[in-house]
Amino acid sequence: MTTFSRLVGIHLLAILCINLSWAESPTRKGKTMKVMTYNIHHCNPPSAGAKIDVEAIARVITQQKPDLVALQEVDVNTERSGKGLHQAKELARLTGMHFFFSKAIDHQGGDYGVAVLSRFPILDSTRFILPIDPAIGGETRTIAAITIEPINGKKIIFASTHLDLKEPNRLTQSELIIDHFKTSNLPMILAGDFNAQSDSNVIRLLSQQFTQSCQDCAPTIPVENPNRAIDFIMFKSNRLIKSRSTKVISETYASDHLPVLAELTLLE
Repeated sequence: MTTFSRLVGIHLLAILCINLSWAESPTRKGKTMKVMTYNIHHCNPPSAGAKIDVEAIARVITQQKPDLVALQEVDVNTERSGKGLHQAKELARLTGMHFFFSKAIDHQGGDYGVAVLSRFPILDSTRFILPIDPAIGGETRTIAAITIEPINGKKIIFASTHLDLKEPNRLTQSELIIDHFKTSNLPMILAGDFNAQSDSNVIRLLSQQFTQSCQDCAPTIPVENPNRAIDFIMFKSNRLIKSRSTKVISETYASDHLPVLAELTLLE
């Protein structure tokens, strides 16, 4: 091989290495997280009568391997679910996750509300009550919010909620959620059963601050032949959080809602 040929070969190899380096080096690193929201119907499979099947809900969660789970309709020490059964705590044990429960109402000698599960240690947690209009009535609802650090030095807020059945209450509750978290500098993921569809006034209001993980969200209820989506995952600060995918899990036994799973990327 001539000296010229060797020089050409070295030059081409250098160009190839540079191009490979460019192709394999992302402009910005990030951590992909799986986030689930699931209305668990107090762990009572609708087709199973009065049976409480916490293990069935745990299997659904474990199969999908989420990092974060927002739970709604969670029983703690109620008569219907068994005195001494803390469903959020038991689901955390069965899935190997941390938990935080937020009570909404007294129910059958126990508590009923929403909860979160997290694979990351919970650094902080908060519960606050969402308002209802006494003139129209409704059921007290709450937020369960935690602070975690999925990337070293990067904290985020993760919250679960379950909005009221009546739209005026849902609108007031959404306004409070926006107002409560608007001053936080942390990225935030909000998930739950919003009792409202994508084209509703409620979701349009929340969309002023939050971005839905899906553009054309698949239906989540009923579990047989679902025809509307009311369970969503959304996030605030879309410069730091990006949605990769969202899917509805076809699981028709464990609850009367289908669980939703989103893959989100938290940018460093």
